[in-house]
Amino acid sequence: MATFNIVNELSLAEKRALVVELKDAIRVDLMAARVAKAKAKEIKKIARENKAADRAAKKAARIAKLEAKLTALKNPVGAKAIKANKKPSKASVSVFA
Repeated sequence: MATFNIVNELSLAEKRALVVELKDAIRVDLMAARVAKAKAKEIKKIARENKAADRAAKKAARIAKLEAKLTALKNPVGAKAIKANKKPSKASVSVFA
């Protein structure tokens, strides 16, 4: 533990006052550190929530795109509709010996 020459020159009452001031300074610093930690935690929480919302939005967009593709496949237009509406030809049977 380091000793300070200035402290040795102080009287007992001055030393007690100095200790009280130091305790108050430590208390204030600890409270400021707790507040800063709580703010950082809140910022991280908001960032996680934003990331989750972005993921949900991307997932919803991907689902909507795939549903649109599925709808397009179920309801063909133009040449695909003509091809889909063709009647199948009769099956031909080949006789093998």
